Amino acid sequence: MRRIFFCFVLLGLPQAWAAHGYALWGDLKYPAGFSHFDYVNPKAPKAGELRLVSNLRVSTFDKYNPFTIKGSAPAYLSDLMFDSLLTGALDETGSGYGLLAEDVAVAADGLSATFRLRSQARFHNGDTVLAADVQYSFDMLIGPFTSPAYKTMLDDVVGLDVLDQRTVRYRFKKPNRELPLTVGGLPVFSRAWGAKAGKPKPFDQIVTDIPIGSGPYKIGQVRFGKDITYVRDPEYWARDLPVRRGTANFDRITVKIYKDGTARLEALKAGEFDLMRFFSAGDWARRVNGKRFDTGELVKREYQHRLPTGFQSYVLNTRRDLFKDVRVRQALGLALDYEWMNRQLFYNAYQRVNGLFGNTDCHAAGLPSTPELALLEPWRAQVPAAVFGPMTVPPRTDAPSSLRANLRQAQALLAQAGWSVQGGVLRSATGQAFELEYLDSNEGSARVVTPWARNLEKLGITLNFRPVDFALYQQRLQKFEFDITSLAYGGTHTPGQEYADLFGSKAADQEDSGNMSGLKSPAVDALVAHLTAAKTKTALLPACRALDRVISHSHILIPQWSAPTHRMVFNAWRLEQPPLMPAYAGGENWAIDTWWARP
Repeated sequence: MRRIFFCFVLLGLPQAWAAHGYALWGDLKYPAGFSHFDYVNPKAPKAGELRLVSNLRVSTFDKYNPFTIKGSAPAYLSDLMFDSLLTGALDETGSGYGLLAEDVAVAADGLSATFRLRSQARFHNGDTVLAADVQYSFDMLIGPFTSPAYKTMLDDVVGLDVLDQRTVRYRFKKPNRELPLTVGGLPVFSRAWGAKAGKPKPFDQIVTDIPIGSGPYKIGQVRFGKDITYVRDPEYWARDLPVRRGTANFDRITVKIYKDGTARLEALKAGEFDLMRFFSAGDWARRVNGKRFDTGELVKREYQHRLPTGFQSYVLNTRRDLFKDVRVRQALGLALDYEWMNRQLFYNAYQRVNGLFGNTDCHAAGLPSTPELALLEPWRAQVPAAVFGPMTVPPRTDAPSSLRANLRQAQALLAQAGWSVQGGVLRSATGQAFELEYLDSNEGSARVVTPWARNLEKLGITLNFRPVDFALYQQRLQKFEFDITSLAYGGTHTPGQEYADLFGSKAADQEDSGNMSGLKSPAVDALVAHLTAAKTKTALLPACRALDRVISHSHILIPQWSAPTHRMVFNAWRLEQPPLMPAYAGGENWAIDTWWARP
């Protein structure tokens, strides 16, 4: 620690934190000088191949730049090829340990974070990773050609200073406990990526130029439309660091592409790849079987985790006039018979989502606490009155409730909002029929949308299912050209500025932002500001719980379902794994990072 102390005294910066890592609440699990994360096998052999299948909705790829808006990049490219200043551990939350950076110092006033790069950090082309590369990466990510999500996430970052060749300082508009982790987790890439004769190329024109990253893998053989192979860099600069020991164990990782879910499942049964995570309860219950399962070559296993439930939901686009009235939005949710779907379609494999922060301390329940009310009271006139009552509970259809009772309540809400049934069709006072379009890129989604559509039909509402190819689906989402769609939002134990992108007023008008619902609420903006500014967990919890109440009672999201386990099939003859999955691991990413090939 003496060297770190000297460095930042020299810079004249007051310190609140200077260490090998950073934690939101100051409680790093791993001390300085730790040898490896507890959940890895530090002696895992480096050999063999892991054969994966591409993400369900990405049918192919047409670029190698995962950061620009246009086009689709190969699955897993960003994680495998680009290192960041800090990296997290899978057995704790809200922490980051030095990767490219050997230390991080956060100023006492919370207005800056300074990172010192490791002298041995190298890009794939052999160049040293320098502060100028960190600055270039930051400038490109907040530039005009990347997703607005980066700009929103980094909205409180004033800028980046290059203090010397190996030292950068991020400056913040206001204290925000999460920003050191946010900027520390940004991907870093080389200024030479795409450059010709030393002249940089505009970032949106870096398309099929091979990325120059500093991660453990490079791009190997590529067959567009079929597969891509990442090859392990035997000279990977960080292979012996504590945060990397026991990881990146495969010589090759091949990601195969199939046209649809049926083709993928049959390819798995035929032994064409080694690992697949299942999201379909029907496939898991009825179709994961066959000769290779009988012999023990393929193993079907569920892994318990402590991840947040997330808030997978049907998203209602409130930019549409049909959804302006909260009573209409609530009525649509009352027509969803989740209990029937869980029995008949999901084999009772799921639990209902409720709110934004399920399975975390931020989850709101019961009546608002006194600290929550203090945050909500200034906005009483601008949020639904129900916010000040009990937390939402999704409507049920099992006894003593019933679908009939829920539909009657929906009818009453629609009537209050000015809608009435005329000739079996729900119409407004001006005669407009209530007709909606559900947009998806997966034709198989019709199976779960159809029961909802049947119930809506009883209310006089027509819900049309519109499947489109992934490219058009992505384009329409970017431009908010949809009525209803289904999205799986990841949860978090440490909510922060990303919620301004998901629900903030500014993001509602930014094309390709995360605010799919189009919500504009000063109350939401204020609550997000409160939770990002919280300096203690005690201050955070009332803010995130109040936010949970406002979003839930706004009925912009119709909650779907989540699984308490990762359902995975793997080839036991080809793969080995550590004895335990860390509590906060994300399924297949844990396998990619820490499993290894059998000899």
